[in-house]
Amino acid sequence: MPVKTLDIETMGNKGNKYEKIVVLSKRARQIAAQEKLELDEKLKYFEGFEDEDEFTFNEEQERISKAFEQLPHATQRSVDEMLNEKVTYRYPNKEI
Repeated sequence: MPVKTLDIETMGNKGNKYEKIVVLSKRARQIAAQEKLELDEKLKYFEGFEDEDEFTFNEEQERISKAFEQLPHATQRSVDEMLNEKVTYRYPNKEI
């Protein structure tokens, strides 16, 4: 898959381009962590079973893993969210 360049300055209407890059990277990490938790949760179901149905469980685990692999990459999803203006960010309150 070829790499596409992005015009960071046209993404969203506030903040500078460096802030946008930081926001995109943090959002991508959030998405990736959430996906990992969901995958671990679904695969945890198969941990306590006996060996008698191991082949069936392996197929199901493989199906679940492939479904997660087919999802768009977390970085691409964060870029799409920024383009659709679904990402908001704010500065933490600074105490003086």
